[in-house]
Amino acid sequence: QVQLVESGGGLVQAGGSLRLSCAASGRTFNINTMGWFLQAPGKEREFVAAISWSGGMTYYEDSVKGRFTISRDNAKNTVYLQMNSLKSEDTAVYYCAATTSGRRWWDANAYDYWGQGTQVTVSS
Repeated sequence: QVQLVESGGGLVQAGGSLRLSCAASGRTFNINTMGWFLQAPGKEREFVAAISWSGGMTYYEDSVKGRFTISRDNAKNTVYLQMNSLKSEDTAVYYCAATTSGRRWWDANAYDYWGQGTQVTVSS
């Protein structure tokens, strides 16, 4: 089992920045890829970004390219999501997830473990 705990959400004005953290514990040696997803009220969970645990390959949803950066610190078993130039449409609950397979990194159904989520609210 892998446990994931997110932190760093909050309220920020449009154009501002936030950094989300996701600390992994447990059988982290099984992790292949870590991802961030968001879920707005009444909508399905959507892919934001992902990073391979060993090689550092990164993937982004088009709308966040150039604004968000995903990174990892393997020594701390932690993944980060730096979010800059935030927009009101970025408002959502953000979830950290881990998968033991790296094939469908964009697909929420491919992830085995999930954190509890952290609220990000961007005011316009």
